[in-house]
Amino acid sequence: MRGLQLADKQLQFFGGSWTEQKLHMLEEYLKAYVKVLKNQRFQCVYIDAFAGTGYREMNSPSLEEGFFAKELTESEPQEFFDGSARIALRTKPSFSKYIFIERSSKRFEELLKLKTEFVSLADRIVFDKNDCNSVLQDLCRGWDSFRMRGVLFLDPFGMQVEWSTLEAVARTQAIDVWILFPLGVSVNRMLPKDGQVPDAWRERLCRTFGASDWYERFYRSSTVQGFFDTETRLVKIGSFNAIADYYLERLRSIFAGVAENPRVLLNSRNNPLFLLCFAVGNPSLKAKETALKIAQHILAKG
Repeated sequence: MRGLQLADKQLQFFGGSWTEQKLHMLEEYLKAYVKVLKNQRFQCVYIDAFAGTGYREMNSPSLEEGFFAKELTESEPQEFFDGSARIALRTKPSFSKYIFIERSSKRFEELLKLKTEFVSLADRIVFDKNDCNSVLQDLCRGWDSFRMRGVLFLDPFGMQVEWSTLEAVARTQAIDVWILFPLGVSVNRMLPKDGQVPDAWRERLCRTFGASDWYERFYRSSTVQGFFDTETRLVKIGSFNAIADYYLERLRSIFAGVAENPRVLLNSRNNPLFLLCFAVGNPSLKAKETALKIAQHILAKG
């Protein structure tokens, strides 16, 4: 199966359930993370910005929730599987604190039940029913980087995460981030072949990338011979690879380190849905190298 050529490396497409893949890789990282930090003085915090119900979601969100392309999704088996929240709560050693953010009233009510299920951890769990961008930016402003370390899981349905939020996270220099970037379900679909990007889409893309030069990266002028003369047209050159490469460049501009082998997640019809990325907050050479080594190993093996 052909992969994406990214930064002179071949990114492979992997089959199977993309949902299982992302959760498995998160789980592997959390296990390694708490073991590395278990004998250190830091308060370790797990943050889940789209915690859902604590179980894996069965239904896809609507198109309005982040420009999500429903036709690119696949049906999950009609069973209940642990979602990221339960995976984090079951990780041993335990985190010092868990912050679960969920804006949906229905999912939030389900999420609250985690305190009765994980009684021994109940006093460490915090729930917040607000927009993840405002919650995370407030959290990062009060972050004590001398005493606290954290892992943030950003698993949006589409393009809800704004670049200003990632900048706030990066400024703490103490939070590692797993980011599910909506490569195929949102971003690529908002880049029409003729270059006529609606204003609302353009604004959303600028907030996602934190820059406006994406347009020059994804489009170029091309001269086409017509019946009577030549004409200049815009041509889309923003392939999946180009979009992924640009996003990784943007992440490198604010984070101490970024995994070089992000994982392309596909649905059952081999359509690219997301790019699972990892970024390190701590600029300390030892901490950065350790985190990247673990994350890149997990991303490579899946």
